[in-house]
Amino acid sequence: MSKFFVWLAAVSFISQRVFKFIRARPTTPTQTIGRLAIVIKVVKILEHACFNFYQGALWHSNSNKWKEILMNQVESTTKKATQKSAKGFTDEERAAMKERAKELKAATDKADGESAVLAKIAEMPEPDRGLSERLHAIIKASAPALSPKLWYGMPAYARDGKIVCFFQSGQKFKTRYATFGFSDTANLDEDGLWPVAFALKELTAANEARISALVKKAVS
Repeated sequence: MSKFFVWLAAVSFISQRVFKFIRARPTTPTQTIGRLAIVIKVVKILEHACFNFYQGALWHSNSNKWKEILMNQVESTTKKATQKSAKGFTDEERAAMKERAKELKAATDKADGESAVLAKIAEMPEPDRGLSERLHAIIKASAPALSPKLWYGMPAYARDGKIVCFFQSGQKFKTRYATFGFSDTANLDEDGLWPVAFALKELTAANEARISALVKKAVS
């Protein structure tokens, strides 16, 4: 830092010479303007030189501390930018966006979707668990192109990301029967009237055959 004080002494000497130069009586207005321009230029050069010298001296004398200060400034700026981008959303909206991001990630992997469906089925009490297990097998055999995924926490089956059919537990929603239904993307159109949901209490051979035919038609 001793070099820095030498610089200060030099700056002080030059400043005194500049002030004497300013006090000299000009002979013409042109000389006055010219001297002022020279003074301004000298002051800017000195200011720039002193700042660079001080910055370099501080860096070399305590480089770790200086780097730490710079890193803290960067982190602070990044944090403020993140907070600003998140401003305007409620906690519920941010939670919903996080959940949606999870759903989109899960949707990219069909195997993960089926694992989630099977895990949800395993949590169900009987008789819904038995019904949903058998229904899962029928749908996979009848329409292999459909991808299992959770939809409102219930097993569903989608094509190109859009739900085609789904199972709804009767015990979860406190109804006297489970429901097997189709969305509007299912190709079940029949004249001007057709069913899109069915009460499900038992899977007989005839019921299984009917469900298989409906699923095949839905994706046709």
